[in-house]
Amino acid sequence: MKGTFFFPKPLLTIFLLSYSFSNIYSQDILWEKSYGGKHADYLFDVIPTPDYGFILSGSSLSKKTGNKTEDNRGDLDYWVWKMDEQGELDWQKSIGGSGQDILRCVLLTNEGGFLLAGSSSPNTLTTPAEMPADGKYLDGDKKDRGRGEADFWIIKLNAKGGEEWQKTIGGYGQDELNGIVLCNDGGFVLAGSSGSDKSEDKKSDNYGGLDYWVVKIDSKGELVWQNSFGGIYNDELRSIVCTKDGGFLLGGSSNSPIGGNKVDRELGESDYWLVKIDDKGVEEWQKVIGGAGDDELYFVHQTNTGNYILGGSSNSENGQGKNKSNESGTDFWLVAIDEAQKELWQQTYNIGKVDILTSLVENDDHTILLGGFAQGEAVKKKQGNGEIQKVSARQKKEEAQDLKMKKGTDDYVAIKINEKGEEVWRKTVGSDGEDILRKVIETRDGGYLMAGTSKNIQNASGGNKATGDKSSGKGSNDFWVVKLKDKDKPKEPKKPVEAIPNPAVDFTNVIVGYDFNKGTATLVDIAGHILQSFPITERTVPIDLSGLPEGVYIVNIRTDVQNSGVKVIKQGSRN
Repeated sequence: MKGTFFFPKPLLTIFLLSYSFSNIYSQDILWEKSYGGKHADYLFDVIPTPDYGFILSGSSLSKKTGNKTEDNRGDLDYWVWKMDEQGELDWQKSIGGSGQDILRCVLLTNEGGFLLAGSSSPNTLTTPAEMPADGKYLDGDKKDRGRGEADFWIIKLNAKGGEEWQKTIGGYGQDELNGIVLCNDGGFVLAGSSGSDKSEDKKSDNYGGLDYWVVKIDSKGELVWQNSFGGIYNDELRSIVCTKDGGFLLGGSSNSPIGGNKVDRELGESDYWLVKIDDKGVEEWQKVIGGAGDDELYFVHQTNTGNYILGGSSNSENGQGKNKSNESGTDFWLVAIDEAQKELWQQTYNIGKVDILTSLVENDDHTILLGGFAQGEAVKKKQGNGEIQKVSARQKKEEAQDLKMKKGTDDYVAIKINEKGEEVWRKTVGSDGEDILRKVIETRDGGYLMAGTSKNIQNASGGNKATGDKSSGKGSNDFWVVKLKDKDKPKEPKKPVEAIPNPAVDFTNVIVGYDFNKGTATLVDIAGHILQSFPITERTVPIDLSGLPEGVYIVNIRTDVQNSGVKVIKQGSRN
């Protein structure tokens, strides 16, 4: 059943049910696209780009088939797909070695490029003594040796997908990267889980199975600081967020009791575990939240008001630190706390038998869009007295259509809530295969993009058939993105030209907000002296400011459609 608010008076409940259903069906699918080769391609992250497009990131087993244009190098490789606002290809890139490379995150950098972050498992390990005399190590696209079973692997790309540098970081054991944030000084903090003892790049001992491991690197990939947090069992770090005080909040799940540097006991099979650190990686506080069952935290978010929202999935009933019971199986579970760690509210959301919450978007009006996926047949929502709600035949038909009570086992789910966690509407999107939503993001035109991995259903001839909301498939598993319109969100008008980032240090991108065939970009100083002039044919125009003194510059864009200009501020490096 759809998310509705229940009040004691039956008539009011029926009215709100009808209102909820009318809201739900105004959240239209604008378009959907599949990307991949003949074999398996798994999406893990997506971010919006300044030119109104998007960049998808994940890992691919496919060779040059389907709409993939490069062969893979070994096992799974990093694969990034840059597309425009309509989902059409701008460029794509495969990067990998002979082992398994899992690309978990993509981040927009200060100069308009991208940072790819994930983990790499080499087929063979190389010690420092075994490095070639010239210091050049090559394994496919990898330019650094493997440290252990799996290492953090970071690659810096420019705005057009060209590689600038890469870095391997790890110990002798298994180090899995799951999150990355951009720092105010232009560096980055990498967050993941480590099973390595003190070895190679790892400077702290292992406390148990897996520990939280955070590593600060500068804008060129050089190590600045690192720290580990954990108990005697498994502590899996899945999310990191920059906080308003300049520090970081780490979030994941732990089944460790007191021990190592964990100071609070476990509450159930697995609990939400938060660790707050300052800008040097030093712990400020930590907190355990959970019930008696299995509580898996997947993301942390600091709201515009400074509070924190913790999101994940739970099968715990009431008790311990959980005061909202599940309705069926595993449900979405949100907890809101303030900066002093005081709980503000918590809420559960039920869709199917197993519901996995993976993503969150905060809107300007303080509403929130949750994204995840539901596994198993949809479950009807119950009233407080335990009775199944009675709805009209039309409502039942609409409900069945939206929740897709079908052969598929997993669907994308988006749920919009207000700032107190109360549900506004929900939308389910899926095919007859398994659809695993990894990320939902806000788009600049007033909508959302839902992105994940979809498993295709084969027809009798061995090809892939269109089912449900999905129009096509490429291989066994594809990147699948769905553009969703929210009628309640205003569309952001496009500017003729804008520069991002601005102020800039060495590099900015001028974004042209309209289509054109040809034109010219000219960079001038405040006195009107022409410093650069070159032809353009694309809406993203890279501008190189390196070597110029700090100050104000003007970029003039003249095309066959119109002429516009934008002021760019060049500032000094913050490193």
